[in-house]
Amino acid sequence: MNTTELLTISSAVVPDRLAVIFEDKRLSYADLAARANRLANALHDRGLAPGDRVATLQVNCNELIEAYFATARLDAIYVPLNFRAKAEELTYMLNDCGARVLLAGQRYGEMVKSIRKDLTTVRHYVALDGEPGQEWLGYERLLKETSEEEMLFPQASDEDITVLMFTAGTTGTPKGVMLTHNSFSSYILANVEPVDPEAEERNILTVPLYHIAGLQAVMAAIYGGRTLIIQRQFEPVEWMGLVAREQVHRAMMVPTMLKQLMDHPEFHQHDLSSLKVITYGAAPMPLEVIKRAIKEFPATRFINAFGQTETASTITMLPPEDHDLSGSPEEVERKLKRLSSIGKPLPDVEVRIVDENGQGVPPGQVGEIVARGPRLMKGYWGREEATSETMRGGWLYTGDLGYVDEDGYIFLAGRAKDFIKRGGEMISPEEVEQVLHSHPQVEEAAIIGVPDTEWGERVRAVVVPRKGERPDEAEIIEYCRQRLSSFKKPESVVFVNELPRNPMGKVLKRVLREQHGQPMEAKTR
Repeated sequence: MNTTELLTISSAVVPDRLAVIFEDKRLSYADLAARANRLANALHDRGLAPGDRVATLQVNCNELIEAYFATARLDAIYVPLNFRAKAEELTYMLNDCGARVLLAGQRYGEMVKSIRKDLTTVRHYVALDGEPGQEWLGYERLLKETSEEEMLFPQASDEDITVLMFTAGTTGTPKGVMLTHNSFSSYILANVEPVDPEAEERNILTVPLYHIAGLQAVMAAIYGGRTLIIQRQFEPVEWMGLVAREQVHRAMMVPTMLKQLMDHPEFHQHDLSSLKVITYGAAPMPLEVIKRAIKEFPATRFINAFGQTETASTITMLPPEDHDLSGSPEEVERKLKRLSSIGKPLPDVEVRIVDENGQGVPPGQVGEIVARGPRLMKGYWGREEATSETMRGGWLYTGDLGYVDEDGYIFLAGRAKDFIKRGGEMISPEEVEQVLHSHPQVEEAAIIGVPDTEWGERVRAVVVPRKGERPDEAEIIEYCRQRLSSFKKPESVVFVNELPRNPMGKVLKRVLREQHGQPMEAKTR
């Protein structure tokens, strides 16, 4: 299914329903479709052709949604860029994808100006807001000067590329992930209810639209005819105010967002009872955080969605029933264990755990998570070698390690490159981190391996203490020793004020290794 049909269908079925609420704007589905048509026509008039790349650089706003559907209507390729990128990173990504158009927010104007001489392919610069500078086109002026009639009819097939989404680039240069129309529509058609004229639902959009979770959330909401309440960037008080005022039914969050909400002093001052569903993912969820969330949101159903850019979002899910902690002590204990999992594969995806030779491993044994299905990426843009390393024999090798239990639930064990090898024993950072997160004096923690001449690697904990607490290194090590096999316990602890994270809340282990990865001998001296 061509993704342009998602908006075409909803704008035909519920044209007067609100599609977007963003600050002082309220756009119906008819409005949204008309604005996307105007932009598509304007870009076509300026020579944009099928296959050309249209890049965006802006925090969440309705214009980004319009830009995607306009780009798709042209059979062009949409490239949402990380608005936190530095000038050098931005230059690399724009040149690597060969962008012909860049739509950017005013706040990024000076940075774009500083790199224009280095951009080799961009021909048109469009200011999404504010007064357009010299040699910039104004977004709203473009729309006003162009017809809203459907003059362009997309010809792209399901397997043609519609989105080029760059990976975070935590190691090396960012890679452009090629996602097809089918990458999005196959998930949506199998897992999302279509637009219903009688049923209305409101979603709050906080996850950035340069991230696969944000873009997939928009696609699902448009197909379902839902109303999107857009937040530029996550801010707890504003988020709570929007949910209460707009009576939001559904939210997508990362664990750090959920924790910031519950820790905020104003948390209990807002009526959040309208929330029916909170989906979380993009980073590991500490067990203590989700347990607390289940208590704080008693009327809300929780879903853990696991995926990555290369899988076009969700491939496994832990459903609401596995977040229900009622029952006998034995049942509760079993459910608590499952809360640490990422659930089971969705029906339209195959997921396996394999060893280094690509052979399946038995339950309980750690291996790499691989996936196969219709919505996986087509490959990396201009990176044949990287593509062949990641996609082998029809399977996508995720780089995530995990194991499956006897009931088919999948548990993460960390990234392959983060696994610690100590004296021939393999140690999962995730397992040790879950224990540390249960310590009453620990706010956050991460595990890294540090070089050691005798053991190869040794385990180090990087710990953020709870406010007002002064945990003791020896006591924390002993706490872990009592709950883990002895070789898994941390052998040293570093206390820090915060953990480095990417915008989606994932801890940057590479940065921790750079900052705190000196050998034990060096730390002792």
